[in-house]
Amino acid sequence: QVQLVESGGGLVQAGGSLRLSCAASGRTFSSYAMGWFRQAPGKEREFVARITWSGGRTYYADSVKGRFTISRDQAKNTVDLQLNSLKPEDTAVYYCAARNSVFRDEYDSWGQGTQVTVSS
Repeated sequence: QVQLVESGGGLVQAGGSLRLSCAASGRTFSSYAMGWFRQAPGKEREFVARITWSGGRTYYADSVKGRFTISRDQAKNTVDLQLNSLKPEDTAVYYCAARNSVFRDEYDSWGQGTQVTVSS
């Protein structure tokens, strides 16, 4: 089991930036990749970005491509999400998650979430 703790959320004006961080502990060696998801009020949770622990391969949702950047620090067991050019529609609770399987796109561990609010 991997334990995940997010931090870095807050209130920012449209066009601003935030940096979210996810600290992983426990059986981190069993994780294939780490992902960020978000859930806005009244909407389903949606995928934002993913990065593999080994190789650092990244993948982004079209809605954030070019604005958000995911990165990882293997020595510190952290995964960050840099959010630039924020829009009001980026307002959501952002969750960090760990994926164990190489082949199944399923996430096995989740953090508690951190709120990002973008004002217009």
